[in-house]
Amino acid sequence: MSPSNLEPFAVRVATAADATALCALVNSAYRGDSSRAGWTTEADLLGGQRTDVAALEAFIRDGTAHGTQVMLLHEDATGPSCCVQLERRGDEAYLGMLTVRPQGQGAGRGRLLLEAAEQHVRQAWGARAVQMTVIEQRDELIAWYERRGYRRTGQTAPFPYGDLRFGEPKRADLRFVVLRKVFAEDSAP
Repeated sequence: MSPSNLEPFAVRVATAADATALCALVNSAYRGDSSRAGWTTEADLLGGQRTDVAALEAFIRDGTAHGTQVMLLHEDATGPSCCVQLERRGDEAYLGMLTVRPQGQGAGRGRLLLEAAEQHVRQAWGARAVQMTVIEQRDELIAWYERRGYRRTGQTAPFPYGDLRFGEPKRADLRFVVLRKVFAEDSAP
């Protein structure tokens, strides 16, 4: 399937009613054997869950109450096929948990969702840049973001060892690299 077969690529803001389906989607894409069907698995680095329903419900509920965070999702005939978390941080945005159903990875959905997320933070929040963290050992994923204009900042962040909400580490050297994309002033929507 090529990206042109995905048009129109509509996204919507998730509601708390979406949390269970989104939790299943995210965990299937990042952890366990199901994640190996795609190329973005963390199964060799982490076991356990990537998120849970309660965390997603809280994120969505808090975002609705404060207008500072959203979860965007794209749906197909079987339900959510991809999603991403966005948080407003001053004049920048934080992008996290970009997820595409493992069987649909490599078809352009991730790129289209990333573009939709960038457009959302620029239009809704006036963001001038977007930042994210990626596990340092995920070279292929970091390279994917770099091809889309994200650059390493030189900063790192520790992995939350001992906090099972983020998974069960399979190695002792995990940490995050910080990536950032600055939007050009003349390309504002």
